[in-house]
This record gives sequence, structure tokens and C-alpha cells, in this order.
Amino acid sequence: MYTLEETFQALDRIPGIEVSRFEPLARHTRFGIGGPAEVFAEADRAAPFVGALELARSSGWPYLVIGGGTNLIVSDDGFPGLVLRFTGKRMEADGATVTAQAGATLQDLVDLSIGRGLKGLETLAGIPGWVGGAVYGNAGAYGHSISERVSRARIHDGAAVRDIDNAACDFRYRESVFKRNRAWIVLEVTLALTPAPREELRASAGRIVTARNEKFPPEMKCAGSIFKNLLLADLPAVVAARVPEQAVREGKIPAAWFLEQSGAKGLARGGMHVASYHANLIYNDGSGTARELRELIGDLKARVLARFGLELEEEVQYVGFESSEEN
Repeated sequence: MYTLEETFQALDRIPGIEVSRFEPLARHTRFGIGGPAEVFAEADRAAPFVGALELARSSGWPYLVIGGGTNLIVSDDGFPGLVLRFTGKRMEADGATVTAQAGATLQDLVDLSIGRGLKGLETLAGIPGWVGGAVYGNAGAYGHSISERVSRARIHDGAAVRDIDNAACDFRYRESVFKRNRAWIVLEVTLALTPAPREELRASAGRIVTARNEKFPPEMKCAGSIFKNLLLADLPAVVAARVPEQAVREGKIPAAWFLEQSGAKGLARGGMHVASYHANLIYNDGSGTARELRELIGDLKARVLARFGLELEEEVQYVGFESSEEN
């Protein structure tokens, strides 16, 4: 096992890697919270990033790969090891096929597809974050998810770079094989889209962005929805019977409905607040901490459990907490 200083020096010798010590992870999360990474390294080309990833795996130190940090809750103590980021942003279109590196922003990918008159990603308009994270979490909105359009993902599987197809990604609602196998890191994704009129796509995306910005203003320090929605078919019959028909959307019940019934709106813990207009939205007023956020999330889960007997599942991911507490 290398010392952290030896690991830092080894990373610094890889051409194309930018490496630093004690980088505040609050700079790289939408919540704006989190302590430092002991070693932080990033690259905008796949080859040096893979080299850094393989070095991190052999170093013996804990390591973590992050993207845009949209859905991360980082401990106030930070991360006691190595944090890596692949910032490659290249995107290419060939007919109805679009390929994007993991470090491209999701909105840039949506804009590219619309500009080429390609349908299939416009419902993702306005969702913050990077392409790699969108594939990792199977991001979606308005009844559609990115998994519907993924034809291939280029990954590092812990041993080598290889391509896998959609089936091997094992997508489910807000889930993928990448969440269940952290050794698999997305480097690039290829999407199969459908030709459609540009103006129709722009108009549809514009309406979605307007609605999203009203709910989740771009300047708000939040992760969007905290909890996953629930599938009606998976609910106990006694709970399903309590849900009004108008609350069901495409076979799902928004977690916000259960939270609102449990008195979540307007709750606060220190600088962390549940929005008064949306029970599944927590934001940082600028003074919040990760500890306060974890406590507030715990309170919300306890309220829904007590009222409905349901265990809400977070969309957000925890970093730097005790392993027993992390997702």
C-alpha cells in the first residue's frame, strides 16, 4: 500500500492528470456542502483518466469517481482517500446516432440532439449534471428515461475498457448496473435517436425547462428530488387504497405525495429546508451542513414510515459517511 503522498506523486506523474490535495468537495456538489478530498484528480481525456483509475485501485486507499456532483451528499469531514473525475466533453452525431463522453453536461447533449432534429432526449431538458451520472442513475422525467435511448456504453470494468450493450447496463427505474457494481465506470455512451422536426423539439424542451426552473431554480443549492417515486404495483394493498387516483402518474406515486401527507413541507434543520411548495425538495440556504441534511432526510423518512409503513429510498448518494450509512 502506498502512502497518500506517494499516491499523489504517482498521479502527478501521469501526463494529462491534474491533481491536488485537500480539494473542498463543496465546490463540486450542487448542495454546496462537503469537506475536502485528501487527493483530487481529474482528466479530460480517457487514457490518462483510466491510468489514474487503475493507479487508485492499486494504491490500497479508498477511492471514488464522481461526475457533476448533482446528487451527492458529501460528509462535512470530506472523503478520506482519492476522488477522481473524468471531464471529457466530446459529443458527436452521425445520422440518428449520438455519442457523448461522460463529462459532457446533460443539457449540452439535449441541445445537440435537438439541434440535429433528433427526438428522444428532450424530456431530459433542464436536468442538471453530466452524461455519465445520467446513465449511472438512469435519469429521466415526464415518463421517459435515458435508458430508452442507450445503445452502447463504453466502460472500465475494473480490469479493462470495453463496450457493453443496453441489456448489460441492466437499467431499471432510477437504477443501473453501475449503481450495483461500483467498479464499472462509464466513459462514453452512444444513443439511438429518432428524426423529428427541430421546432417541435425546441418547443417541448422549452416548456419543460420553464416548468423545471420554476420548481428547481438553477441558483438553488439542491439536488432536485431527494427520494425516488414509488411504483403503485409495488405498494402494499392497504397503502395503495389510501392513494387518490389523481396522485398516480404513469403507474407511479410521487414521493412528494407521501411526504406532504406526513407534514414535510416547510420543515428545516439548521440551514437545510424542505421547500414550502414541494415536499420532495430540500435546499441549502447557504449555511447548511451535511449533518443537518442527513438529519432532515432521516426525519422525513421516519415520518413516512410512521404514517404509511413505507421506507422511502433516496435518489441522492452519500459520500464520506460511515460505510454502514452510505448508499
